[in-house]
Amino acid sequence: MKLLKIAAVFMTVGAGLVCNAQTAKTKDVKIAAEVSFDYVAEQFADIKVLRYQIPGWENLTLKEQKLVYYLTQAGYSGRDIGWDQHYKYNLKIRKALENIYVNYKGDKTSNDWKNFEIYLKRVWFANGIHHHYSNDKIKPSFSAAYFNGLLKATKTSLSPAIVDVLFNNADAKKVNLDESKGLLEGSAINFYDKGITAKEVADFYAKKTSPDPKRPYSFGLNSKLVRNSKGQLEEKVWKSGGMYAAAIDKIIYWLTKAQTVAENKQQGDAIGLLISYYKTGSLKTWDDYNIAWSQATEGNIDYINSFIEVYNDPLGYRGSYESIVQIKDFDMSKKMEVISKNAQWFEDNSPLLLENKKKNVVGVSYKTVVVAGESGDSSPATPIGVNLPNSDWIRAEHGSKSVSLGNIIDAYNKAGGKGRLQEFANDPEEIALAEKYAELGDKMHTALHEVIGHASGQINPGVGTPKETLKSYASTLEEGRADLVGLYYVYSPKLQELGLVDDWKKLGMESYDSYIRNGLMMQLIRLEPGADIEEAHMRNRQYISAWVFEKGKKDNVIEKITRNGKTYFNITDYDKLHELFGQLLREIQRIKSEGDYEAGKALVENYGVKVDQAIHAEVLERNKQFTSAPYSGFVNPILVPKMDAKGEIISIEVKQPNSFAEQMLYYSKNYGFLPLEN
Repeated sequence: MKLLKIAAVFMTVGAGLVCNAQTAKTKDVKIAAEVSFDYVAEQFADIKVLRYQIPGWENLTLKEQKLVYYLTQAGYSGRDIGWDQHYKYNLKIRKALENIYVNYKGDKTSNDWKNFEIYLKRVWFANGIHHHYSNDKIKPSFSAAYFNGLLKATKTSLSPAIVDVLFNNADAKKVNLDESKGLLEGSAINFYDKGITAKEVADFYAKKTSPDPKRPYSFGLNSKLVRNSKGQLEEKVWKSGGMYAAAIDKIIYWLTKAQTVAENKQQGDAIGLLISYYKTGSLKTWDDYNIAWSQATEGNIDYINSFIEVYNDPLGYRGSYESIVQIKDFDMSKKMEVISKNAQWFEDNSPLLLENKKKNVVGVSYKTVVVAGESGDSSPATPIGVNLPNSDWIRAEHGSKSVSLGNIIDAYNKAGGKGRLQEFANDPEEIALAEKYAELGDKMHTALHEVIGHASGQINPGVGTPKETLKSYASTLEEGRADLVGLYYVYSPKLQELGLVDDWKKLGMESYDSYIRNGLMMQLIRLEPGADIEEAHMRNRQYISAWVFEKGKKDNVIEKITRNGKTYFNITDYDKLHELFGQLLREIQRIKSEGDYEAGKALVENYGVKVDQAIHAEVLERNKQFTSAPYSGFVNPILVPKMDAKGEIISIEVKQPNSFAEQMLYYSKNYGFLPLEN
C-alpha cells in the first residue's frame, strides 16, 4: 500500500533530510554541488516535473550496482503494461502522438502546437489519456480539425473512432466510484470486457475457493476478466505465454540476470519465485513469493515489481503494474527502525477495541531508502512511502516491509516553496511551527502510517477480505485507517521517549495543523469547480478532517474563522482532537474487522465525497496567485553501463535526462514491447 505525496507545493522547505552523497573530494565542494543541483526539470499545465539524485551510488560495490541496474531494466520493461491497463487505446494514442511530435515540420510557434505539446506531456505524465489523480479524461486544448491536420501532415495513422474519443465525452472517467453510474460501466480502466457487470464479477469470484480459507488467494490480481465466445466469463492471465507476454518475458530476462548478482540466498530465492510467478501466473506462487520477499530483509538493495495496488480497479481485485528499485539509506534507516522494533507497543496502546488488536505483531521491517528507478504506476507520479505485501494474512503471519523514499521526499522539499503555507495558515504561530517541524512531522507521519498503520489491527475470524466486504470503499478506508494511526501517535510522548523528536507536542501540533488545513482546504486546488472527490487518498483526508471537525463542534475543538473574507481553520484543543482521531480509528478498524459495508459506505459518502462548494471556490481564487503546479512527479536518473571487450559491465554511471520529453521518447523506443492489440 502506498502513501501518496499530498503535493510537493504544500511542503515547507526545512533543514533537509540527511544526504549520504560523497561524490565530492572536499566538504566545501560537496555543498556547492548539492546547492547547484536543479531539482525542477519543467512545468506545464498542473504538473511540475522534478529530478532526484541517487546519493551514495559510488559507495556501492559493482555487484550491487549491477543488481540495481538489472532490477531497473526489469521495471522499465513492464512500462507499457501500465499504459494498456489504464485504457484500451492508450498505446495506440501514445504512438500517434509521439509520431506527430517527432515528425511534424510545420509551424511550431502557434498556440495550437504549444497546446499539442502540453497535451502530449500530460498524457505521458498520466500514463494515458486520463488524469493521474482525478481520473478524468484529459481534454485537448486544440480542435479535432487541427489534430486531424497533424495526423495528415505526419502520415500518422489513428482510427477516426479513437480520434473522436479524444474530444468527446466517452470513457470520461478512468476509475468511477459513483455506484449510481455503475462501477464498471462508468470506468474506462482496461481490467474488464465491456458489458461485464459488478454482480457478474462478484458471482464469478464467489465460486473460487482457496485450499485454506484462512489464507485466501488474491483472486483476480493478475488477470483481465473477459467474456468468451460462449458468453462465459474467463480470465486472461498476465504471464509468460499469456496476456502481456512480450513485456513479461523481458521482465523475466532482466530478473534472471538480477538473480545472478543477488546479495544473499534469501534475496535470490525471492527473485526466483517472482520469476516463477511471471512464468506461471500461479497465485499460490505469488503468496510464496511475498512471504519470501517479506523475510528477505538483509542486504542493501530491494525492489518492488509486479501487479500490486488495486486502487485502479473500482472493484478492488486487479493489480496495477509498478516497479520501484531502492538502495538502503543507512543513516536514516538506523534512526527510524526504532519504530518497527516497538510495533507491539504501538499496537497494545492503540485505541482499538481489544478484540481488533493483534496479539503478536510480526516482522514489520522499516527502512528509509534511496530510489534508483521507478516505473508503471509509481512513475512519473510517485508515492513517498510503501508498505507491502497487501495480503492481510501474510502480514499477520509473516510480517511486512515498510519503506520511506528518502531521496524523493528530499527532492520534494528542495523543490517546494512557502507561499501557500503563508496564505492558508491561520496565524504566525502556525507558520512558525510548520517552518520548524513540517519536514520532520511529514517524515514521522509517513513512518507511522506505513510501519504501524498498515500492519495494525486484525480481521475477525470468518470475515472476508476487505475487497469482498468493503468493496469499492476498501482502499480509502484502509488509507484512512493508516493515516489515523499516524495521526494518533505523531502526537505522543512515546516519540520523544524513543529519541525520535525533541518536542513531541509541538511536532504533533504542527502535524495536526497541516492535516486539517490540507484535508478541509488546500487539497481542493486539485479539483475542478463542482467536482466530487474520487481519489482514495483525497477522500480519506477529507472524511477524517470533516468527521473530527463535526464531532468536535460542541467543544469548539476546531473553529472555522472568517477574516478579511478568507476562511481559516484553527485548532483550539489538540488533546481533544487527539481523542477524536482515536475514536475514528477505533471505528474504522471495527468496520474493517467486522466487514461492516454499510457503516464504511456511510462514513465515506457522508464526509469524504461532497465538497463545500463555497470554500472550494474561495480556495481556487486564493490559489490563483501561485504559479507552482499542484502535482509533481519525476524523471528517473539514467544508469549507463560501461562494457569491456567481452561485453561485461565494468562500471555504471548515473546521469540525468536532458528533458521530460527525451526520457519519455527513450522509454517508448527501448521498452515498447507490447503489440498495440492485447
